[in-house]
Amino acid sequence: MNVLAILHRNIKWRFHNALTIIITILQPMLWLVMYSSVAGSTMQNTGIKNYTAFILPGLIVLVSFGVCSSGGIMNYLMKNDGSFYRILIAPIHRSSIVLGQLLEAVLCSFFEVTIMVIVSLFFSVRIPLNISIILYIIILIFLMSFFMAGICYAISLILPNEVMYETVMNAIVLPIFFLSTALFPANNIHGALAIAIHINPFTHVINILRSFILYERLDIGQMIFVMILFMILGCISFLWAHHKLKKETNL
Repeated sequence: MNVLAILHRNIKWRFHNALTIIITILQPMLWLVMYSSVAGSTMQNTGIKNYTAFILPGLIVLVSFGVCSSGGIMNYLMKNDGSFYRILIAPIHRSSIVLGQLLEAVLCSFFEVTIMVIVSLFFSVRIPLNISIILYIIILIFLMSFFMAGICYAISLILPNEVMYETVMNAIVLPIFFLSTALFPANNIHGALAIAIHINPFTHVINILRSFILYERLDIGQMIFVMILFMILGCISFLWAHHKLKKETNL
């Protein structure tokens, strides 16, 4: 029940500060609407017929990054108004506080991803109605968002202010996004850059989403591998965030 109470509280905060939703979805939406239109004609020479559908998986990941990052900003704002410390003195397990915070970021990620997908339908993107594969995709997005939310929460407990936090998050998110297959195919890339793209776990998430959206295919072996990977990463990020919260309160 403590987890649900924290989750409900954070959801209320999110919608009372709806600007955080608008800001986190604005940049991916501009990429979807403007960049896909400008770059689409050029990318047709590479055999990509619908560039909007091609970059949609990468923008889904970018939306999740933005939402999870804003969860860290929530911590700073709650510290400023004192509500962060009121929660800490309440009889609530620290794990419940962390879990409630992370689940709020995950749910908000799904909310914004849904908006992105709906908007993409107006740009000739067709989402296959394969319920079983969609369920796998939902689980994958959940695991990915949970991992990123844990990282953001832990970092927000380490850095002293919002300016440093945003700087560090940009230094993390932008390389991860661009060193992936979010905006371009990696078939003809070689050397160190190809290795960096391949070891990026989010590259594999993007490739799975793209295979489903463009070809309605799902490699079960790859899906299970990526799910297990993000389960492990999610557990690590949760334990790290929990450790930092306990350290914050000297418990």
